[in-house]
Amino acid sequence: MKVTQHLNEAKGTLFSFEILPPLKGKSIQSIFDGIDPLMEFKPRFVNVTYHREEYIYKERENGLLEKIAIRKRPGTVGICAAIMNKYHVDAVPHLICGGFSKEETENALIDLQFLGIDNVLALRGDSIKTESTFRPHNEGHRYAVELIKQIGEMNLGNYMVEDIKMEPTDFCIGAAGYPEKHFEAMNMSTDLQYLKDKVDAGAEYIVTQMFFDNQKYFDFVDQCRAIGIQVPIIPGLKPVKTMDHITFLPKFFKIDYPEALSKELLKCKDSKQVEQLGIEWGIQQSKELKEAGVPCIHYYTMSNSSQVKAIAKEVF
Repeated sequence: MKVTQHLNEAKGTLFSFEILPPLKGKSIQSIFDGIDPLMEFKPRFVNVTYHREEYIYKERENGLLEKIAIRKRPGTVGICAAIMNKYHVDAVPHLICGGFSKEETENALIDLQFLGIDNVLALRGDSIKTESTFRPHNEGHRYAVELIKQIGEMNLGNYMVEDIKMEPTDFCIGAAGYPEKHFEAMNMSTDLQYLKDKVDAGAEYIVTQMFFDNQKYFDFVDQCRAIGIQVPIIPGLKPVKTMDHITFLPKFFKIDYPEALSKELLKCKDSKQVEQLGIEWGIQQSKELKEAGVPCIHYYTMSNSSQVKAIAKEVF
């Protein structure tokens, strides 16, 4: 069932969350262990992230270094199939531009269609750690809007190999939005226009980057509506958890803590106190968003469900 169908049929605010695939070598049980505690809140869909390849340099016999690509986590296709089979809940794989050719993307989408997975979240993805800026695959997409267009073409039955007749796909396409602006955008106006381009290209709903100030989400929705973006906009939340998060989250995700939260974080003496504050702030945020009638609240768990479970118990 499509995400948009879940949203349209809902009587109130839905609950959903996102998991991080485990490092290679771990079993599927490590994923189930992160999902099991949250199933009591009846999520309608579960997102599965995808992380780019990394590179290592191996010295060859001639003394030269060989650049080798490695993927530390398994792909999303099999994980999504396993989730849907075990829990009978829709899984939403993340598709990214980085590291993939158009042909590889098409093949992944064909596999997803075959397995009955009809939702995808289309993202550009981050640059790899050794590159200061994003570099697309030589035969891939540079921007998420291009990926969305490719999925849209497949929904129309248009594949890369024109002489092979294939059935149209029927994917519901999600896109990412940034209440505090994507860090590469020149300003909020250009970032909103890029988002509108993605919607115009076929994105049917938006999931936001994490934020800690609900007013920024409300303002973002108003700005989207003002320029003609009418699709559902799902707020994404991540509770702050460790002492490292105090500086890491603003630095890595280019977001701000509201003054009230930052004052409380500065009082924390260890990660245990930060984790409890993260739960309390998450409950406050979630209740306000739910009272405002948001279509769904989407939680970034990073496959550690304890905080989200504590929040959901008070909200859903």
